[in-house]
Amino acid sequence: MKHRALLLAGCLAAGICHAQNPDPMDIRACTAIESDALRLACYDHATGRDQLPAAQKRNGQPVTADDGVFAHDRQAGAAAAAKSGVSPPLSLLDSRWELSPESKLGTFNLRGYKPVYALPLFATSHQNTEPESPNPDNTVRTPQQLQNVEGKFQLSLKTKLWQGVFGDAGDLWLGYTQSSRWQVYNARVSRPFRETDYEPEALLVFDTHYRVLGWEGRLFGIGIDHQSNGRSNPLSRSWNRVIADFGFERPGWTVIVRPWWRIPEARSTDDNPDISDYIGRADMQIVREWHGQEFGMMLRHSLRGGSHSHGAARFTWSFPVAGNLRGYMELFKGYGESLIDYNHNATYLGVGVSLLDWY
Repeated sequence: MKHRALLLAGCLAAGICHAQNPDPMDIRACTAIESDALRLACYDHATGRDQLPAAQKRNGQPVTADDGVFAHDRQAGAAAAAKSGVSPPLSLLDSRWELSPESKLGTFNLRGYKPVYALPLFATSHQNTEPESPNPDNTVRTPQQLQNVEGKFQLSLKTKLWQGVFGDAGDLWLGYTQSSRWQVYNARVSRPFRETDYEPEALLVFDTHYRVLGWEGRLFGIGIDHQSNGRSNPLSRSWNRVIADFGFERPGWTVIVRPWWRIPEARSTDDNPDISDYIGRADMQIVREWHGQEFGMMLRHSLRGGSHSHGAARFTWSFPVAGNLRGYMELFKGYGESLIDYNHNATYLGVGVSLLDWY
């Protein structure tokens, strides 16, 4: 009874307990629980793992996916699940994108997308007080009164609009990410929001199954992305892209590779005609889960040489603090920390808390 109450609470917290979705005791409902502890308890209870005798646990604890025997345990678990008719626990990409048939939760469930965090301290070595662009209408002529220390926060959510676009294949998702840089300590100029970037996108996602150099290819997506800061000239910045997503994973690791093509605009009205040479033409997101902590690394490049060669890297670290609250640290170096800074090279360090991480 205690387990049932715990699972129901997790289900309600995830926002999936309504008529068209699976019963909260169905293992598929576990995928939408954001809390690691509640999600693990859900899987253990749904598969009967919490009833294992002590001999089937290592050092008194259930065997986890980070053990060196992960592959053997997963194969054994899959075989046992097949005999019992219960699906094995889902992979990281599967739990976030509902790739396999047993993970499907239907449409219009609000899910986490990119990390959701608040950084009361976000400092830079070189604040961009005179944003510029090859378009003269988008170049600031008078230096802005900005401080090097500010605040930053990000909200990011997604929902599935259409499940099974091509019969049993392909799900259409809608995502939205908003990140703000706030001069909260700059009372001299009334604490303005220095930059807010808005990014809606639509993504068609497919379940894949292939192996490359020991990595399992689990996801392919193709989508359209718009990003802008919603400002007027000379501070206006925007672009539109077609982005492909290739998702790979192995025990404790997830990698997303994203090449993209910028949709051309008329140069006379383009806020940032050289943005692809700075923010780039592809990026890679690497996520490592280890003992309750999550480490992330984003690598991005223009894929050009000479004077057109520019890139950036972002390292993130999140760790448990209390309940679902986690500490969060971000270190960025390179071009394009935000749209207004797309051609500005600097180092940024942020410290704060997160509510949702990558996985």
